[in-house]
Amino acid sequence: MRRVYLIRHAMPDIPLGERWCIGRSDVPLGAFGRMQAALLPFAAELPKAETVYCSKLSRSIDTARALCERPTVVDGLEEQDMGVWDGLSFAQIRERWPALYAAREAQPELLPDGAEPFRAVQARFRGAVLRCLAEKNGDVVIVSHKSAIASLTGERSALGYASVSVVETDGTRFLPAAVGLQPHPQLTDAVCDSLLRAAGADEALLAHCRAVAALADELCAALSQHGLALDAKAVHAAALLHDAARAEGDHAALGAAWLRELGYPAIAEVIRQHHDPDGTSLNEAAVVYLADKAVQGAVRVSVQDRFAASLRKCKTEEALAAHRKRMETAQAIRAAVNRLCGSELIQ
Repeated sequence: MRRVYLIRHAMPDIPLGERWCIGRSDVPLGAFGRMQAALLPFAAELPKAETVYCSKLSRSIDTARALCERPTVVDGLEEQDMGVWDGLSFAQIRERWPALYAAREAQPELLPDGAEPFRAVQARFRGAVLRCLAEKNGDVVIVSHKSAIASLTGERSALGYASVSVVETDGTRFLPAAVGLQPHPQLTDAVCDSLLRAAGADEALLAHCRAVAALADELCAALSQHGLALDAKAVHAAALLHDAARAEGDHAALGAAWLRELGYPAIAEVIRQHHDPDGTSLNEAAVVYLADKAVQGAVRVSVQDRFAASLRKCKTEEALAAHRKRMETAQAIRAAVNRLCGSELIQ
């Protein structure tokens, strides 16, 4: 029996938490989707493959490129055409076609005008998979879409973005072996680097994140020597990824949301607090916060100098008040660290 590894494309460029009926609409990956795709090369659930097949839609191609520089596009691997619903949010669909939307809860086979019947999806997807199997020996890796993959696995609900399903075949039968596996590799330096680059980090931001992580490591080690044991691996990964969403508004909250959706809630919680910690207790979030406030660019500086530099960006009374609060928090954490360790670890 040969194995077919079916990967659902990563999340397209739609708002996090919203549901859209994209179908054949050619929506590329967003920043979060690129991060999901960046995890795939490190996934234990996938074999290393020189050839990766994908549909002609850009979200499938971009996901496949994370695994193979030049994926092979195969006709028939596309998503189900959803007719007049294609490219709309489910909120819009519910508003425009309330009766059909409600009826599909109990009868999912009901389709909007112009949609492709599921049996047609199944027939053309099966044919496309067989062509991929005929082209090379051994197992094959295919990046496709939810309805298409469900036509072979028999399940839809488990097929999250960038999930991996495995189907065994003898060339005639397709037997699901695993459905909807969600890659969750350890956040090593290589994985974090890949995630940052996928989110759009340039070399300057990468250097800053590495410098913050190096200082956070030293703080963790010193605190451990003086009786305060923290989760050093979580601190290191969170420090590396703390500015993953730097180019976006409210980057701490968004970066935390990204890591939470990727399946790393503990890392997400530290990232959420790296700009405004919940308090001054010495914990993982406090260490990353302090390390970030003692690094300017990729250079270590005193907390006072760091806040003096950022003060110039404050143009309103509200911004000035927030700046004062953050500086006071940083100074309190700095004092607690130095007091526990009995030395001026942080200036």
